[in-house]
Amino acid sequence: MHRDYERSAAPLRITWLRDRVVLSPGGPFGQVTVENLGRPGLTEYRNPTVAEAMRALGYVQRFGVGIVTARRAMRNNGNPDLLLEPDETFVSVTLRLLS
Repeated sequence: MHRDYERSAAPLRITWLRDRVVLSPGGPFGQVTVENLGRPGLTEYRNPTVAEAMRALGYVQRFGVGIVTARRAMRNNGNPDLLLEPDETFVSVTLRLLS
């Protein structure tokens, strides 16, 4: 839902390591920038049809709350906060396990 298929055909990458999972879903878009990525309530729709289909199928509960929800789930589970490393063409998200 977050991918930019016009600038790149690179696949979504998920790297599952012993102590962390790293995701690279695509770069910021529209009002969401490298500087403000992760700010609660900030929403932009790069692929609105795909986003709505994912919501209708139950894969997305609400728009604009994914990072907040992930942070809360990590905290509630006792894990370190997720690490967001955005640049213009991708966002690396690292979810660390308890050490």
